[in-house]
Amino acid sequence: MIDTVLSGWSRARGEPSLVESFRSVRVTSGGSLFRRFMAFVGPGYLVSVGYMDPGNWATSIAGGASFGYTLLFVALLSNIMAIILQSLCARLAIASGRDLAQACRDAFPRPVAWVLWLFAEIAIIATDIAEVVGTAIGLNLLFGIPLELGVIITALDVFLILMLQRLGFRWVEAFVVALLAVIFVCFFVQIALADPLWGEVIRGFAPTVEIVKNPDMLYLALGIIGATVMPHNLYLHSGIVQTRAYGESLPEKREALKLATADSTIALMFALLVNASILILAAATFHKTGNFQVSEIGDAHAMLEPLVGSMLAPSLFAIALLCCGLNSTVTATLAGQIVMEGFLDIRLPAWLRRLITRMVAIVPAAAVTIYYGAEGTGYLLILSQVILAFQLPFAIVPLVHFTRDKAKMGALVAPGWLTAVSGAIALIIIALNIKLLWDVAVGA
Repeated sequence: MIDTVLSGWSRARGEPSLVESFRSVRVTSGGSLFRRFMAFVGPGYLVSVGYMDPGNWATSIAGGASFGYTLLFVALLSNIMAIILQSLCARLAIASGRDLAQACRDAFPRPVAWVLWLFAEIAIIATDIAEVVGTAIGLNLLFGIPLELGVIITALDVFLILMLQRLGFRWVEAFVVALLAVIFVCFFVQIALADPLWGEVIRGFAPTVEIVKNPDMLYLALGIIGATVMPHNLYLHSGIVQTRAYGESLPEKREALKLATADSTIALMFALLVNASILILAAATFHKTGNFQVSEIGDAHAMLEPLVGSMLAPSLFAIALLCCGLNSTVTATLAGQIVMEGFLDIRLPAWLRRLITRMVAIVPAAAVTIYYGAEGTGYLLILSQVILAFQLPFAIVPLVHFTRDKAKMGALVAPGWLTAVSGAIALIIIALNIKLLWDVAVGA
């Protein structure tokens, strides 16, 4: 009851999500700032996985092939949005001791919380569909495994995640960071082979009104935003930050917030490099040679060798794709567990929760690959990212609302400027959604 009265929450704080990992990573109170910072390094990189998952590949490849380097501005804008929003997630977790799902459960009437839970689950399913398809494509490109069989094989990742969680949360983070390093090296080599026009790359980061005026460009831009600022990442970050055993005093919480924000900011800048590299590679190879309609990942893989002039490029492309798919399965698992436990206070074994989510994703993915074959996977990937963009406001608005409330956040309440910027981000995304709906309705 003390928590309810003093914090401004409608319900007292319950058992934390991811209880098996809660406060499991030791944080040193002494030593150098660098040593204390290293204790917080990890959650940001798990979050960054969502900014380079297989769904992102489809939208970035299509954007680069169709419009060259123009949509690099959208990638940059999305990344700035992500940095700000993820900092709010860390602030919510450290100040209130709640992840975003728990905060919604403890602040809103039960019917509202259930609706928000439903939207969160839809977002996770859309994310999982992209991972299923992307991982299946990676298996097909590397080992020749048929897409239909690859979709089924992805269900086996349940055992990989279960093993990592049993070893400890630091092992989960190490696995993710190792695969991220492989992805970065793969794209670094591919970009060097593609030799893009760096002057045009720089100009691509500048804003242009054409993005809003052109419905096709807006559709892909919204897909990139959906693939970058992902709803499940907001729930994920606010949960995994609490794996750190920081203290309960205000100075300790302030330092924890500072170091956790630095971790996520650095990780997301790394993600921007990878995210932009996908688009740059597509622009430097496909758009440059007049192949404007490339959206299928498989087609992109097949065309890289003759366009780049090296057998190495398509192999690196497939390796990076498979690594992205594997990484995404880990983070989606954790996000799904946080959402279910936070909103519903239902505790299921991690393997069962993952299996349920994966089965829901496998059904539409398998149906599309069986009926349409490889040709339908690109459309499914891009559509899943647009669905994520439409779910974003239902996660962003509560997040901004909670972090601006001093009764809920205490001394760590978000400053006015941060609330204003975050609110503007929410409005921009909602406005883009409305604009896209209008274009679809009038057939523009």
